[in-house]
Amino acid sequence: MKFSQIILPFMVLIFLFISITSAQNPIIRNQFSADPSARVFEGKVYVYPSHDILPKEGKGRPNWFCMEDYHVFSSDNLIDWTDHGVIISQETVPWVNPKGYAMWAPDCIYKNGKYYFYFPAPAKDTAIGRGFTIGVAVAEKPYGPFIPQEKPIEGVRGIDPNVFIDKDGQAYLYWSSRNIFGVKLKDNMVEIEGEPVTLQDLPSKGLKEGPYMFERNGIYYLTYPHVQDSTERLEYAISDNPLGPFKVTGVIMDQRLECWTNHHSIIEYKDQWYLFYHYNDYSPEFDKNRSVRIDNLFFNEDGTIKPVKATLRGVGIANATSEIQIDRYSEISSEGVRIDFINSNNKFEGWKTILEKENSWIRFNSVNFTDTIKTISVKVQSKNGGNLQLNLNDLNNSSIAQIEISPSAEWKVITVPVMQIKSEINDIILQLKSKSNIEVDWIRFNK
Repeated sequence: MKFSQIILPFMVLIFLFISITSAQNPIIRNQFSADPSARVFEGKVYVYPSHDILPKEGKGRPNWFCMEDYHVFSSDNLIDWTDHGVIISQETVPWVNPKGYAMWAPDCIYKNGKYYFYFPAPAKDTAIGRGFTIGVAVAEKPYGPFIPQEKPIEGVRGIDPNVFIDKDGQAYLYWSSRNIFGVKLKDNMVEIEGEPVTLQDLPSKGLKEGPYMFERNGIYYLTYPHVQDSTERLEYAISDNPLGPFKVTGVIMDQRLECWTNHHSIIEYKDQWYLFYHYNDYSPEFDKNRSVRIDNLFFNEDGTIKPVKATLRGVGIANATSEIQIDRYSEISSEGVRIDFINSNNKFEGWKTILEKENSWIRFNSVNFTDTIKTISVKVQSKNGGNLQLNLNDLNNSSIAQIEISPSAEWKVITVPVMQIKSEINDIILQLKSKSNIEVDWIRFNK
């Protein structure tokens, strides 16, 4: 029996399980995720991340990255994300070591009517060689089912594959292994054409990995994580040729000391550019369990990239009638507000906002009011009770709701009337108006 005949029923069963999450940063809230490769396919954004899991006895190395499969996620608004389930695992690829737990950063590209998924992994056959090599799986749809090739790409050794297709249709493969390498791909997308080259004029000191190439207005941007100091920061170099030489140009996102790695992709979607990257949001104590984020990316007039500041709010316009996680704030008062996990034993339950000083406040921007709103519901907890006030856009504006909270040690949902709200996009500001301590999970406006 052919391998494709074995894997296809397995993959079909997986796709029957599809979950939807609605989030700001991080965007994937049902599992750890990292190294996001974002692509625009069929009018949607598809994200192909690696999938961090906790190492344990017999599964991966202690205190190291542990990954056994890949999921794919999609969205048409960058807020609501669909998890299409597992598309490839270490046990379903003929050449991959099924006990390697090293399915690291992948990529996906569309050409010739098919979707090509590139992934690094250690081989089970020493004849292929030790260390990492790069394989390909092919599908008719961006969410699969993906059918792996029987063997990895010959002549390529390393991690972090990235594929770029130039305007003339020529495809290029990039990857890292101490340095960053590039080579043309044949039209079949599974073989290289010619010998790989080491991309020149990049930083000579410090780890470089995770290449991601894109083109804009005739400029080729090679972007990559680089350890300039103590942790990875996202940098870029430019060229007039996909294989260089390159000129080191600037920093996209500075290092964050809490998470040693960063890995990214950059896309344009609906006339806006976005940076996809990762951080250890759900695992502050262990930075090998990471989560995918998105933030806006902008260019200067000369084509250079403006540095991106990491945010909790992320991107997208929130629907007023959805549960709005205000802990993913866009701004907070200088004191009296803090964010904490709802349940420290299960961090995937998310975060809460703790307001603990009178007149402290938290702002969540870009909420779309398209319906006639009559009430607001707030999930809160307060042992002493108190009062919250809701404003739109500015604290000096008249409040649209006063929320009285009775003392309770349990979470409860309180619903109160709101003043009339115009059908437009507003910022919402929640402010503590009492000398008490109030915890807020989410707020939702009701028709």
